[in-house]
Amino acid sequence: MEHRSDTPHAQQLILGRIRAQGGGYARGQVWIEGERIAAVVDGEPDPAVLAGQGGAQVLDVGEALVLPGAVDAHVHSLSHAGEGVVASTSAAAGGGVTTIVEMPFDGPGPINSLDRLRAKQDLVTDEAVVDVALLGTLEPGGGWRRAGGLVDEGVVGFKVSLFLTDPFRFPRIDDLELISVMREVAETGSTLCTHAENNEIIKGLLAEATPQRSTDPLTHTRTRPPVSETLGVLTALEVAATQGASLHVCHLSLPRSVDLVRWYQSQGADVTLEVCPHYLAFTEDDMLTQRGRLKINPPLRTAADREGLWERVEAGAVSVISSDHAPWPTELKDHDVVLDNHSGVPGVETLVPVTLGHAWRRGPAAFDAAVAALTEGPARRYGIDHRKGSLVPGKDADVIVFDPSSDAAIDERTLHSNAGWSPYHGHRPGGAVTHTLSRGRLVWSAAAGLVGRPGDGRIVTRSGR
Repeated sequence: MEHRSDTPHAQQLILGRIRAQGGGYARGQVWIEGERIAAVVDGEPDPAVLAGQGGAQVLDVGEALVLPGAVDAHVHSLSHAGEGVVASTSAAAGGGVTTIVEMPFDGPGPINSLDRLRAKQDLVTDEAVVDVALLGTLEPGGGWRRAGGLVDEGVVGFKVSLFLTDPFRFPRIDDLELISVMREVAETGSTLCTHAENNEIIKGLLAEATPQRSTDPLTHTRTRPPVSETLGVLTALEVAATQGASLHVCHLSLPRSVDLVRWYQSQGADVTLEVCPHYLAFTEDDMLTQRGRLKINPPLRTAADREGLWERVEAGAVSVISSDHAPWPTELKDHDVVLDNHSGVPGVETLVPVTLGHAWRRGPAAFDAAVAALTEGPARRYGIDHRKGSLVPGKDADVIVFDPSSDAAIDERTLHSNAGWSPYHGHRPGGAVTHTLSRGRLVWSAAAGLVGRPGDGRIVTRSGR
């Protein structure tokens, strides 16, 4: 993941444990010049070299780990008016996320036209604390014809849904139109990501369950059985394979879904997948205590499913781990009737500590795979790995420090999302982010808090754009 080189003149030096060439983590040096990585060097700095740097700032983090900044491939900043780009990117900074891939299903209107895209670009330029890559979407009824123009204007890819969440903000692309969508996205050379759940199964089960007004939180899991996910995944995979599209399947909750993606990969299809920390940390039984706050689509699954996902993370089968940050306020999550609640949880600030803390306890294979799925995996999938995702000279100096020895509990009162709550409140993941640098600038630290400001972040586009 990291590339070694000779030490040039640099302005900053970070000392800590870095990924060793032979595996594991050992003391090393990350040198930064301006906004870019200048060098990554094993071992302790030569005092003569350090003296010759002309007063380079030195941050020595001891035995903590120095890692690439995370790329959160699934963030909804504007689905709810109460959040916004300032809050979501501040939360990202506080959690070691230096780039967010921003979803296009905004409350005022989905990002499916050049006018809406340009307005959002202006908003992000004014408000982002860390860097942002933007997705567009393609509405039903021929929206795929706009794909090329949106890519030319700077989107890194597209997202569509195979399930009808909202006819305006989050509509469904049916199977027939999905063929045209996949074909056109393939022509642009970008990536299509999908919410892959079978519409007919879920809508039918919801039609039966909704009138019952059940307060049993597991009603939600019963209306979205495993087959509703796997059929949706299969539809997306088969259409992508036949159309030659680059496909990324979002927020998978089942080991079987991961295996389906792996099979298509073995056939040569350009397909990847993501899982989320809530599927790696919770099970459906946690809904009995957190109730509607853990209503997520797809739903939480069994303990065996959770373990199966971790086994696939360890095996390197999971390309991306993302938050699916959906910062609904508590008034939309605390209804007694579970189906009345909005689906999704805030998570961009807890993505890194929860994922890496759990992975560290499982061992080196899980930890290395989790780091890759938080950094280089999403950067590569969205074509921004020329700047993001690894500690390589010439790339952006997006650097975080992770302390696996920390036993700190997550406190929702200190988080930066305007949601004001977290499903991980009180959880001790087994590690903590202590520093976040975005393009060489400290934007958050445990000691100083949030020091990044709106406007510090920039829009990131695909390589060659």
